[in-house]
Amino acid sequence: MKRLLITGLLATALVAPHALAADARLELPLRELINSPQARAAGIDGSVRFYLAGEKTPAVAARMGEDVTNKKTNGVGKSDVESCNWVALSALKALQEGAKDRGANAVIDIVSYFKKNEFRSATHYECYAGNIMSGVAFKATYAKVK
Repeated sequence: MKRLLITGLLATALVAPHALAADARLELPLRELINSPQARAAGIDGSVRFYLAGEKTPAVAARMGEDVTNKKTNGVGKSDVESCNWVALSALKALQEGAKDRGANAVIDIVSYFKKNEFRSATHYECYAGNIMSGVAFKATYAKVK
């Protein structure tokens, strides 16, 4: 019984730091990701343009509603940057599909919206990468631009 208790305590001590580890917060360039071969492979086809809040956009002819996307991906065996880019592409793909469904040709005013906290940047998006999962959330507006 004592041996089992000691073994259990040792296992808990070894696992607990990993379970309690905080997520790493990363700010990564969005435009670079959108223009990458990985984006094309993930289905970002260029039919919808993406603009972060604060980024210069073409003239907006119509706003067609807002949306929030919250995506997670398995981070095991991937670097933080790799898993963040992968999950950001998933979030962008969801926004692209939402835009097409509404007849929009752009997604504008994109802000990171992780745990409902806004992060605004005209160049970067925010990602949280952990030992097991990485997550990206975006809040954005669908629009028709000229």
